[in-house]
Amino acid sequence: MTDATPAPDPTTSDPAAQDPNPTGVDVAAWRDRVAAEFPSLRADLEALVRIPSVSNRAFDAAHVRASAEAVAALLRDAGMPEVDVLTVTPPDGAASAPAVVARRPAAPGARTVLLYAHHDVQPPGDDAAWDTVPFEPTERDGRLYGRGAADDKAGVIAHVGALRVLGDTLARTGLGVTVFVEGEEEVGSPTFAAFLSAYRDLLAADVIVVADSSNWRVGVPALTTSLRGLVDLEVEVAVLDHAVHSGMFGGPVLDALTLLSRLVATLHDDAGDVAVAGLVTAADPAVDYDEADLRADAAVLDGVRLAATGPLTARLWTRPALAVIGIDAPSVARASNTITPRATAKLSLRIAPGQDPAAALAALRAHLTEHAPFGARVTVRDGELGKPFQAPADSPAMRAARRAFEQAWGTPPVDIGVGGSIPFIADLLGEFPDASILVTGVEDPDSRAHGANESVHLAELERVVLAEALLLIELGRG
Repeated sequence: MTDATPAPDPTTSDPAAQDPNPTGVDVAAWRDRVAAEFPSLRADLEALVRIPSVSNRAFDAAHVRASAEAVAALLRDAGMPEVDVLTVTPPDGAASAPAVVARRPAAPGARTVLLYAHHDVQPPGDDAAWDTVPFEPTERDGRLYGRGAADDKAGVIAHVGALRVLGDTLARTGLGVTVFVEGEEEVGSPTFAAFLSAYRDLLAADVIVVADSSNWRVGVPALTTSLRGLVDLEVEVAVLDHAVHSGMFGGPVLDALTLLSRLVATLHDDAGDVAVAGLVTAADPAVDYDEADLRADAAVLDGVRLAATGPLTARLWTRPALAVIGIDAPSVARASNTITPRATAKLSLRIAPGQDPAAALAALRAHLTEHAPFGARVTVRDGELGKPFQAPADSPAMRAARRAFEQAWGTPPVDIGVGGSIPFIADLLGEFPDASILVTGVEDPDSRAHGANESVHLAELERVVLAEALLLIELGRG
């Protein structure tokens, strides 16, 4: 951690002060300032990665608290005048993990920007799958490896870096800045809506920048303009009141696992497209994914044919996808020669932009009950619902972001979708319906977020810091 870079004199050396037109900003001067600050930002990122802030309840919550305090210290160091570590306790639940809220209130009549990231991380998984120690940051070939290095402690550093580099420049524009760094995103943000409600006045903003997505590839920035939503449920297939001898009763009675398998097989057609009636398909994206790149990025085994039809980006971003993510049944080690009476699967359905989650749940539930094999008893237990997201492609904030990204990278950003879901964006829009939301990020296809050997490309992170600084300058100039 270092002291914030001294702000330049607004009448002489401020690269933005000479021309109120944001397209006239001296990008080279700001690039130099970011480059000069970046070694200390990298050191701050490494310090954050060393804190094992896994928010899963099975891990030590003290590390999440330590991570929040470290983020708060970075934001104070970046010149934010109001910094608090906050929690909320919903009436029907436990207290939230600690979140950090830092503010510089807007001048009268000026807009406010909310910068979002999260400081909690996924569990590291099997240490043997990592080439390096998960919570010991290690550089290799221009990438920094470690759990949380990309998702999303690099997003924290992007915000800290932009604020540190800009110094007092933003204060002179009157732009309000609020930084909200959540502590439980990796467990589904269970208290997010309650937190927004409790601290609405602190978090209210005109523009919201969510730094938790990905770029198209190293050297090509992206703006995430769509996200699929989420529906999950459990489906149980029952055929017997209790297990019976497979030799004495096998033949006329099929086991629950076989019938569950037959039911699951009805969810896709022969091409691999989802075969559930009533689901929405959105328009195909303007860009496509090279099949060889997808196979490499997803570690698809040789000989495995890709499923579904249409452009790969459509299959990934704008069409429904359905997966079995768990099965409850006797394990092989504990299996006996009996007919299994019941079996349960958990299904995860990603829904396209424009799809109502409740309608998608109803469609999937109806399909499962209507396709019960051999009259088996099918019980559906509803799970989580998450709304999809579609951003306006040409809002003033989006245009400002496009200019900032092109200046930082030297190439225009690509509009991308993300097949995963960020359900809290719906909560943000519900609480602040007039706000413009920009979904940005520091990851790239090689980042392996959530997996072993997670990493961030350091040169890309430096460009992200520059892009966010340029965006804030432009938003501050109106």
